[in-house]
Amino acid sequence: MAKTEIFRAYCARRAEQDRLRSLKTSQIAADGRLWRDGRLLVNFASNDYLGLSLHPALIEASRAYAEKYGAGVAASRLVTGEHPAFAALESRIASAKNQPAALVMASGYQTNLTAVAALADREVVGRPVSILADRLAHHSLLQGALLSGARLMRFQHNDRDHLEKLLRARTEKGDFCLILTESVFGMDGDVADLVHIGALAQKYDALLYVDEAHATGVFGARGFGLAEDFAGVVDVAMGTFGKALGGFGSYLACAPEIRDFLIQRCGGLVYSTGLPPAVLGAIDAALTLVQQMAAERRNLLAQASMLRVALQAQGWDCGASASQIIPVMVGAETQALALAAELERRGFLVPAIRPPTVPQGSSRLRLSLCAAHKAEDILALIDVLAELAPAYAARAAA
Repeated sequence: MAKTEIFRAYCARRAEQDRLRSLKTSQIAADGRLWRDGRLLVNFASNDYLGLSLHPALIEASRAYAEKYGAGVAASRLVTGEHPAFAALESRIASAKNQPAALVMASGYQTNLTAVAALADREVVGRPVSILADRLAHHSLLQGALLSGARLMRFQHNDRDHLEKLLRARTEKGDFCLILTESVFGMDGDVADLVHIGALAQKYDALLYVDEAHATGVFGARGFGLAEDFAGVVDVAMGTFGKALGGFGSYLACAPEIRDFLIQRCGGLVYSTGLPPAVLGAIDAALTLVQQMAAERRNLLAQASMLRVALQAQGWDCGASASQIIPVMVGAETQALALAAELERRGFLVPAIRPPTVPQGSSRLRLSLCAAHKAEDILALIDVLAELAPAYAARAAA
């Protein structure tokens, strides 16, 4: 058998199961839209929650930084890539998150993977480590847990009683515990109970690591995520610049001791080239804009609430969503794919999300709202889903 036949056969099996992923060329457009296959679709798939990816201020700042500093920083931050802009950005991020320090890194996935692995390293901690992760925590968090070699245990989604049971059992055995959760869950749109999870972390002297990817820019007193308002109990807040903040990159907000440690042990920082100047410029502009967009945040969440209420009245199951992310539960994978295809035919891009990204039997559409969407876009989507509800929502309920 040819070496590549192994991989061809795997992809063939995925195709037979209607699970073969493919890359589709698209181009983001203004007003919450996207070009694909020569058509302009209303884009309910993007994580560009504030519409900043096309904002003139980000584009101009990117251009200015590139013209002044060049296309790249030429090495990791520890070698020659510690651009002067990093220190200023990290100071702004720390202040925004109400934490004493921050660290800018590359993608959110890379950051979660390597930061969790470093923080849960038994060699460093000096005793057994247990990682307690929410059942619906992002794949990158779980992979970081596996990479660390620590014991990984998953508590039922947002279930503080189950979390406490695990915390008590592991701390009684002498383990150091690391709790992993998202603040806004990317596939379900619901919100973590940071009040009680934070209290449990303090009670059991556990380290609380919160993924703020989908909360950054949308939630928080100044738009810097839920952990902004719970800084007293969150030990490490991770967030991204590639979603609501419109650019690329990620950050960790934490104590100075944790930042110093991660500079020593976090492979995603130690062995990766620093972010290019153009990206740093976009981050700087976005941090300024977010604080000025309270009205856009309020409108975004109000539109999401209106859409949820309308869909639930039509018979759709939207789970416990309380954010700009609204799942429309379908159940069967084939049905989710068919519904997504029908919506695209009618001019709406809404992705079908299937296992293993979500649990078996919970395939869904993932509606993602953006501040750039017009009220008529949302009303048009409501009308189409009302027409399709008898066939799809009823079947999902059955």
